Amino acid sequence: MERRDFIKISGAGALAMGAAAVGCAPKPKTVGTEEGPEQMVYRENPVNGDKVSLIGFGCMRWPMIDQGDGKRVIDQEAVNEMVDYAIEHGINYFDTSPAYLMGQSELAAGIALSRHPRDKYFIATKLSNFGDQSPEASIKMYHDSFEQLRTDYFDYYLLHSIGRGGVAAFEQRYVQNGMIDFLLKEKEAGRIRNLGFSFHGKAEEFDALIGLHDRGEIHWDFCQIEMNYVDWTHADGVRNANAVYLYEELDKRGIPIVIMEPLLGGRLANVPDAIAKQMKEREPDKSIASWAFRFCGTYPRVLCTLSGMTSMDPLIDNIKTFGHFKPLNEEELEFLERMATQMKEYPLVNCTDCKYCMPCPWGIDIPGIFKHYNTSVTEGRYAQTQEQKDYRKLKNAYLVSYDRAIPTLRQADHCISCGECLSHCPQSIPIPGELQRINRYVEKLKQDTL
Repeated sequence: MERRDFIKISGAGALAMGAAAVGCAPKPKTVGTEEGPEQMVYRENPVNGDKVSLIGFGCMRWPMIDQGDGKRVIDQEAVNEMVDYAIEHGINYFDTSPAYLMGQSELAAGIALSRHPRDKYFIATKLSNFGDQSPEASIKMYHDSFEQLRTDYFDYYLLHSIGRGGVAAFEQRYVQNGMIDFLLKEKEAGRIRNLGFSFHGKAEEFDALIGLHDRGEIHWDFCQIEMNYVDWTHADGVRNANAVYLYEELDKRGIPIVIMEPLLGGRLANVPDAIAKQMKEREPDKSIASWAFRFCGTYPRVLCTLSGMTSMDPLIDNIKTFGHFKPLNEEELEFLERMATQMKEYPLVNCTDCKYCMPCPWGIDIPGIFKHYNTSVTEGRYAQTQEQKDYRKLKNAYLVSYDRAIPTLRQADHCISCGECLSHCPQSIPIPGELQRINRYVEKLKQDTL
């Protein structure tokens, strides 16, 4: 019987054999914490002995520049500089995808990384066949990644964003087209060293995928999940599972974990002023972002925590955080839980600025609108009522900054609610509804009816 025939993932019974398959595999071992300037911390993969830097370089947010014809391209010179600095200071895990930055990320990563010895870094990339799931297109995407990244093997290869679209989407993208069979053969041939998946979705969808592992139908070498101190227990639970559940299920099975979105698309590096003040009172010499990274690194099953660094400043700060890494104690974890509870009280859009929703067919700058709105809220530049102190000042500041940040024709009022963006959002944000909410807010400010 072929794999595509016996992989049947229905919600009921997906974990029927799970308990028998769960083992007590060793956790990644922390190494490289000796005293010394900027001593990177590594976790040893218990499966194959890879010594992976606890901070990894996410290549979804490379620095961009205007090309001059209205097109934005990756600043390769800046990327080279950042990659050189990262490798020099011990970062050795680089995560990319054919889908990142409108298809530019892999090429930029390949150019920068190939200037270094291949044994100095681990490459992680993905089968991002969201559009055309045919075997021909999927296999071409796989082979193109070798060319773009200038390598003849992948250290960590992922099925990209499983969970979104449910079981049917997983079967369509990877089972019915024979791609699981193909990738397992590629792993046997040594062109894939570790095969895993990245996950966005509900708990029952995760259970179905882990059920494959439990029944021995697919062995997952690692898994990439969204984890941070807000989503640990405060994910909505309807569209996305709490990270604590995902972590514990993977930990039971001894599956190494790679973390994405430790900063929630940058929002946990730019928290509301009231929260930032409490963090700075405790750690005045450390960045706000360092709290989020230390949270992820505190959990021993975590092999690597990704950071999408766009410039040298966050790169240097992250290296500082993971040099002489200090896990959070129980009291500090409780403190972050209180901060997470406070964060949920702010009317933010749960956008991580991944840009999967782009390009919008109607030209709306979806992530730009959400980023401007969220930043205004967290930085206290958010008019809430006409009785509010400095209401006029806050109102005018929002409207002026909105026009400066987002061109008029790309603002929220031009959304026609076509829904094209909905299936692309890993956070399952009701994008048209949120755009309408922000547009109503803008109109109330303009008409003084807030």
